[in-house]
Amino acid sequence: MVTIIWLGICYLIGSIPFGVLIATNFCRVDPRHAGSRNIGATNVGRLCGFRYGIIVLVLDVLKGFIPIWVAMQFSTSAIFISLTALALLIGHMYSVFLYGKGGKGVATTVGIFLALSPAATGWIVGICLAAIYLTGYVSLGSLALVTAAPILFLLTGNFAFIPLTLIILALVFWRHEENIHRVLTGQENSWRNNPAESGLY
Repeated sequence: MVTIIWLGICYLIGSIPFGVLIATNFCRVDPRHAGSRNIGATNVGRLCGFRYGIIVLVLDVLKGFIPIWVAMQFSTSAIFISLTALALLIGHMYSVFLYGKGGKGVATTVGIFLALSPAATGWIVGICLAAIYLTGYVSLGSLALVTAAPILFLLTGNFAFIPLTLIILALVFWRHEENIHRVLTGQENSWRNNPAESGLY
């Protein structure tokens, strides 16, 4: 029962739509109805400015990091910690506060990975940034991030969480279905050609 309550709390934490809260309160714009219509940091940065995008990014990372860090203080069970991570991520992607809609989960994933393995996360984020720089697409950087995670967790000896990284990989790819289609059809926005449109300016 305690575990179920904890996972419920984590789902609610994950469900907090920081992108919507920041954009609507400080910029008077709803990111669900403007730009890419995503509630994440990139779209908020596009609509409201770089600093607001950074604020959303940090908050989304923290809502992944803090609950995992807390869970690791009172449990060493990889299953329990993995369930905590999935509750957070599913909350972000399918928020009860947004009637089952939500973000794509990349920043929250970074927070989860950072709590589980700072060493692996450093490399994972580096690969993500390199992919964004080389391709010009934030979405491809995000997909590179989750694709690299199982490999980096394996190389750094975090074997118990490899199943979690594979599940997260599937979830993030699923949420990026439209981005993948736009990349394949040449319709995805590139920060290199139009920094203002990407939100990375």
